[in-house]
Amino acid sequence: MKLLYGNYTILFQNGGLEILRDGQTLYRNERPLCITVKTASTANAFYEGPYEQFTEENGQIMARGTLRLPTGSCFAFADSYGITDSGLCLQRKVTVLEGGSDLGFSSKFSVYMVQSDRLEDYECFAPGCWYRHNEFAPKGYMGKDLDCEYYWKYETRYALPVFAMRNEATGEAVSLSRWAADVTLRNLDVELSENSVDPTFTIGAIGMSRPSAQTINYMYYGFEVRSDHPVPVQGLSIDYVYPGAEGQTAIVNHYGGLDFHNKPMNFQRVNHPVTPGFTQTYSVCLSLSHQDSFQSMMRESWRNTYARMRDRLFAVDNTKHFHDCMKIFMAYTRQYGDSYGLPFAAQLPHMDANNVSFQFGFVGQQPGIGYLLMRYGILEDVAEAREKGFGILDFWVRAADTESGLPPMCYNPNLKGFEPYPYYIRMLADGLEAILEAWRFLHKRGMEKPEYLRFCQKAADWLISAQNADGSYYRAYYADGSIRMDSKSNTPSVIRFLIQMHLITGKEAYRIAAEKAGEWSFDNAYRQLEFRGGTCDNSDIQDKEAGIYGIWGFLALYDLTGEARWLEAAIGSADYTETWTYAWSFPIAAPWSNHPFTRNGISGQSVITIGGGADVYMAACSYTYYRLYLITGDTHYLDFAEFIDCNTRQANDVDGSFGYAMPGLVHESAGFALQNMRSHYHWLPWCNFVQAEPAARMYDTFGTYEVSAAKQMDLEEQKARNQIYRDYV
Repeated sequence: MKLLYGNYTILFQNGGLEILRDGQTLYRNERPLCITVKTASTANAFYEGPYEQFTEENGQIMARGTLRLPTGSCFAFADSYGITDSGLCLQRKVTVLEGGSDLGFSSKFSVYMVQSDRLEDYECFAPGCWYRHNEFAPKGYMGKDLDCEYYWKYETRYALPVFAMRNEATGEAVSLSRWAADVTLRNLDVELSENSVDPTFTIGAIGMSRPSAQTINYMYYGFEVRSDHPVPVQGLSIDYVYPGAEGQTAIVNHYGGLDFHNKPMNFQRVNHPVTPGFTQTYSVCLSLSHQDSFQSMMRESWRNTYARMRDRLFAVDNTKHFHDCMKIFMAYTRQYGDSYGLPFAAQLPHMDANNVSFQFGFVGQQPGIGYLLMRYGILEDVAEAREKGFGILDFWVRAADTESGLPPMCYNPNLKGFEPYPYYIRMLADGLEAILEAWRFLHKRGMEKPEYLRFCQKAADWLISAQNADGSYYRAYYADGSIRMDSKSNTPSVIRFLIQMHLITGKEAYRIAAEKAGEWSFDNAYRQLEFRGGTCDNSDIQDKEAGIYGIWGFLALYDLTGEARWLEAAIGSADYTETWTYAWSFPIAAPWSNHPFTRNGISGQSVITIGGGADVYMAACSYTYYRLYLITGDTHYLDFAEFIDCNTRQANDVDGSFGYAMPGLVHESAGFALQNMRSHYHWLPWCNFVQAEPAARMYDTFGTYEVSAAKQMDLEEQKARNQIYRDYV
């Protein structure tokens, strides 16, 4: 029996399945029935076997089989395979027929790689968790150690529940994903530890594995080694495990005092009970394609899953929300001696200030908020906003002015001076762009602030002098311009600022520096996916914000030159960056009764650094993805722009119904992958800035705060307005 999927043929024969393209076998599984049990002694034993029966019904293949274990446990499999637009869909039902002595069980669906079983031969993708060979992941994280046998993560750690692999030599790619967003809330009274049993656990794990022959034979026979009847090793496989398991990863900080000669490793399993009549059901999708690059595999596997699983749009009035953000900035901006600013952090729900210090960009975004307030005060005739906006901007231009042109990054009014904070190139770009935008806004209205432009010119001249011969910049500097952090991955951050300085001043050196930075970024950030270190308070690891600055830098180069290579890099950066966004949703438990997540979903939040918690920072890109849609005509970018324009607000008290101090407030970040939300439950200025700033850009370019409203306007008029550098000064 067989099913056809594009150029691929899926054969069901001899109790297994085989996948071919042009007559060549690419993937197979000779023993698709797979059970792992938690034995009476709490060890894990692995069993597998072939199907016993195939039938065809209405274009679907029904496959059945039974696994009877030496422990007395018995499991019946009823699998249904069918072809969909997404790929090969498996609907599986596993029923416990007899209990035996086992304490728990999980099942697994896998296909094995025929072309190679060397991990080094494959590039992998798991949204927010694995990119290529994970060379920029933190120490001990999944994929860093290629000597492991298992590479599994709970699917709720992934921005979409999909894992993909591409053979670099042949280009053959396969992805495995959960079929639907139907995870239910687990029993939070059961702590996830080494090897627990939970009948309510509906989270699977997706990844790959390559157990050794010794492990296979050891586990297959219930831990009785039978060298005279070895079980053949099937090799490297892509796996869906249900319920989920996590491992193997190195224990970076293991118990002190223990004398480990080998690398200690973590492995965590969840099991369902081996109770007669207990049934587990789940559905997965196996997608097959041929891809010329990692980027194309990432893009296709993401979009394929996104089209099926993207959460519904959250209902929000973004015009009202923009005004609420501005009211928040007004309320919490005040004068501290001779300085102006907002608290570094304040505790929710009552906005109890925790710390007062001002950052030039990043989490503080003080000049950026100053610009938005000044703009709002003038456009809406709000004197308080105007006064406080100018207060912030004037303070930074005065206090951060240095002889070299490199402004300090973090001012503390309690010290009446600047903290010894690193001079991050990304944070530098944040503040400089805001001050330059403030100058341009005023200049267009005949309100000159020459000191703003002079401040920016001095910093731009410093950037010219600090640029490396290869066009790059270092991640952070000391006040004297010497190197503090020698990674170059934040180079894209300053491209847009340098281009806009060129447009305003006409100085060719700024354009040349921007293009040189673009060349380095094209070869490294875009082509090598060296998007790392974008979050200043994290180590130099893969993250989302480095990707965001890649989009902004490459798109600015395209806006300036119209060259196709810059658009290619902007698209590649955008395709990478959106994969950090939770496009699906699953229930979580929030520990605070008035938190928005008690009623709202988590979709729209985005993973911060690889394998980490999530925040609302993708809100910063709604305007950018909408612009990209207008340039490319790709309606996926339109859909994603509207999605992040709406669903990032699920963490906000958008209508005041949750009892926060002011409508529109939002927490900084949270971890919720295991369904029990953990957060500092505090607000930082950037949280509302990244929602208000793109809304202001939308209004200035397209005359509306809403992506949903902009898409209803005349398309040609919008494309004309999208030429943002045509009348820049």
